[in-house]
Amino acid sequence: MKSLIITCMFFLYTITIEASHPFKVVLHDRENKIYFHLDLYEESVNVPGMEIFGPMKGYMKGNIYGTWMVTSSQINNDKTATIRLSNDLGSEIQEIRLTMKNDSTYIAEQQGGISIKKVVNKKLVKIPRILKFSPFQ
Repeated sequence: MKSLIITCMFFLYTITIEASHPFKVVLHDRENKIYFHLDLYEESVNVPGMEIFGPMKGYMKGNIYGTWMVTSSQINNDKTATIRLSNDLGSEIQEIRLTMKNDSTYIAEQQGGISIKKVVNKKLVKIPRILKFSPFQ
């Protein structure tokens, strides 16, 4: 009985921690096959292939050209954050506004500058400016 109570308390604690840190999450856009690994609270995410730079606040990878790393971020309120990304070559920068609509939906909107691209038939094409993410499970 004691272990059941401890297990329940741990589960409730875990849920509370996750709810209070909505920008420490792995997101997935199934339609565009893009992943977003984030921890905007501290630099704790290792970017695959970029370990030499040490932990960062996150990265975007998947069906896009290269890996886009979080170079800076600002949590505006409980539901919105502004994220600055740089591609793996360091030649392009994009700012994204990430909004948590509910526990299962995040909206990422590219704010300007260049567009993040993907390769289609050996050509670079822009991905949609607004992406719909859900937590990866």
